[in-house]
Amino acid sequence: MEVTRKLRLQLLANHGLFVVLLLALVALLAYVAREYRLEHDLTRTHRNTLSAATLDVLKQIDGPVSVTAYAAEKGARGEDLHRSIREFVRPYQRAKPDIALTLVDPREQPRAAAAAGVRTPIALVAEYKERTEHLTEFNEQSFANALMRLTRGAERLVLWLDGHGERKLTGGANHDLGEFGRQLQHKGFRVHGVNLALAQEVPANAALLVIASPQVDLLAGEVEKIRRHLAQGGNLFWLLDPEPLRGLQPVAEMLGLVLTPGVVVDPRAGQLNASPAFAVGVAAGYSRHPVTAQLSLNTLFPFARQIGFIESEEWRTTPLIEVAPRGWVTAAKITDSLSFNKNRDVPGPVTIAAAFERSVGDKQQRVVVVGNGGFLSNTFLGNGGNLDLGINIVNWLSGDDRLITIQPRPAADSMLDIDQVTLYLIALSFLLVLPCAFAVTGALIWWRRRRT
Repeated sequence: MEVTRKLRLQLLANHGLFVVLLLALVALLAYVAREYRLEHDLTRTHRNTLSAATLDVLKQIDGPVSVTAYAAEKGARGEDLHRSIREFVRPYQRAKPDIALTLVDPREQPRAAAAAGVRTPIALVAEYKERTEHLTEFNEQSFANALMRLTRGAERLVLWLDGHGERKLTGGANHDLGEFGRQLQHKGFRVHGVNLALAQEVPANAALLVIASPQVDLLAGEVEKIRRHLAQGGNLFWLLDPEPLRGLQPVAEMLGLVLTPGVVVDPRAGQLNASPAFAVGVAAGYSRHPVTAQLSLNTLFPFARQIGFIESEEWRTTPLIEVAPRGWVTAAKITDSLSFNKNRDVPGPVTIAAAFERSVGDKQQRVVVVGNGGFLSNTFLGNGGNLDLGINIVNWLSGDDRLITIQPRPAADSMLDIDQVTLYLIALSFLLVLPCAFAVTGALIWWRRRRT
């Protein structure tokens, strides 16, 4: 075919049009990439994606949040700390665009860092409606807890009955509730013990009173103070183990409780290599109640007891958790070879937790009774959804229904830590070596074709 001047002009025009369209396509892709962001988290536990619980917390925040990060621009190993902080906050900004981030280098602005009360090399200060929270741990759980405390506003006071060998919300023993108490503090609660043998009354400013398995009998005057607390509309979280009530029978009568002696036996626990005296709560056994509506994790209750109640017009009662659909309640000694005795045992399913509500004047009173104290103990708190259940109960009792959600958890997989030299080698390979290799390969192919 003869190559004429006209053909050359047509080919040039075609090539020119192709180049123009290619540049236009690249410009359009660049615009779309800037305006729209599409991401897919490939990590095993989706560590780079905010959990539904955190997104729920962000939805509860009405108004802008200001986050100030105090950190040097470069870390001790030369890493870009400011970029890391921006990447940490960016998912929250995508979910809530009015989160504003300000970066401050304490070495350049020491007065600003001192005025903010920053005492660590790296710190975040979140501000919302003139309330502030300091954060030194950079993970979703810590940041979500800080946002939850900001949303809650004033600290709620959680009192636990003390002086009778109860499980303590500040205790470190295996049977104590110290870790649960620390988690409550992270959520914006203030925990404190009250000895009713010394206190004149249960303080009126308490969001709720926790009674966790006293080991000695309460005095009649102490029981009367608890009764007055309930009569005046006070909230109560009562953890009942398969033990005597230690003088609290009048309180049980006020609530209309019917307490069956014995321990729940759950054959399903054998599948978990646990004792049959460990009752397993599953989603199918949770009621449609604010406390358990969003709870999908299994819960574990060691040596639980049955919680029954008498229906009354005074209290609106909801069974919260049923366990052991194929189990039973027995007063016999627990052994691995235990079997159901129809003449002695009570067949399952067994209700082990109930919620009570009523109106006292203009106040909405709430009570939760759980037939087990061990599920929140330091030994068993980390099992399944035990912590989530406990936090949900306290949130509901304190009136913070909108903060009832499944707690965000730290991701199990670990980050890939690459040193700066390796990063430079990777960048050099992909940005220089590979393109040059492609260019050389293309030139060789063109030269060979031209020769032939």
